[in-house]
Amino acid sequence: MIIKSYEVQKNKSNLSKYNFFLLYGENLGLKKDIRKFIKTGIEQGSNNAEILFLYEDEILDDEENYYNLIYTGSLFSNKKIITIYEATDKIIKKISDIYDKYPENVFLIIFSEILEKRSKLRNFFEANKKAICIPCYLDSEKDLEVIAQLELKKNNIMLSQEAINLLIEKSNSDRNNLRNEIGKIHSYSLNKKKLELTDIISLINFSGDYKSDIFINECLCGNITQYKKIISELYVNTVNQILLLRILSNKIQRLIKIKAKENKSNNVDNFINAIKPTVFWKEKPLLKKQLSIWSLNNLKKIIDEINNIELLCKKNPQISKVIFFSFFSKICKKANNFS
Repeated sequence: MIIKSYEVQKNKSNLSKYNFFLLYGENLGLKKDIRKFIKTGIEQGSNNAEILFLYEDEILDDEENYYNLIYTGSLFSNKKIITIYEATDKIIKKISDIYDKYPENVFLIIFSEILEKRSKLRNFFEANKKAICIPCYLDSEKDLEVIAQLELKKNNIMLSQEAINLLIEKSNSDRNNLRNEIGKIHSYSLNKKKLELTDIISLINFSGDYKSDIFINECLCGNITQYKKIISELYVNTVNQILLLRILSNKIQRLIKIKAKENKSNNVDNFINAIKPTVFWKEKPLLKKQLSIWSLNNLKKIIDEINNIELLCKKNPQISKVIFFSFFSKICKKANNFS
């Protein structure tokens, strides 16, 4: 049975009626939030449940331990919550085997990445009325703005809107990243009454996110030398291809917005300053360069291509890295030719 992520909090008192939960998608922070709501619902009117964690590989390597955890009573509590991480279709038989003979006091929460419509695991949870399936898509800018304001208020931190926009932009659409950075700011701000934008820039973790951001900006600017330097680092590491494609899509959509208005007026600076969320001042020169390179039609073509590349990456995981980086290299070369 499918439930929308925003419906979970409203229905947390009814969650104890279910023993199986699948949380899939790119948004780890949202999954963790939903797991808290599920835990609260399960523990209502009883002692704290015993909490256990497993990875799919551990289950596949030691099936006996998995079944023992399911069917052996807890020494510490009358309820048991087991979270399984990095689950794929490989685990479907282990779930279906126990589905009809499952102890009422054991609850299974499964974390998966993106699952396509044809996924056996996803289809199993969507089709069964005793199981809950919750898609966890990336947070929108509006969602992140609300979360940021709540976290800042809770920690008694005052920041300018520009600083908040920067935090949101660098969170890579994940509330988990956003909260981690605000927590870091809170620790720093204990000895400081007022935080400046420069403080925020020095504090927030730009490492992986920043490289991704630079990678996309250098690509859209056609700076082949810088692009090659970054791509050599990214290629040897694990890259969240779908996330980077979404970041690219957001940047292209922003360029399209400005470009459409630019055709009616020559005052580009005014449009850049007025766009929401506010463009960070260090990015303005890059944005202006990208606007000078790309035509509206070419930008729209990239949006169409992004959707196709995302599908190809999902359907061909063995060669997805080659597909992904070939696509970005093609964009960079085009930008270099246009500039």
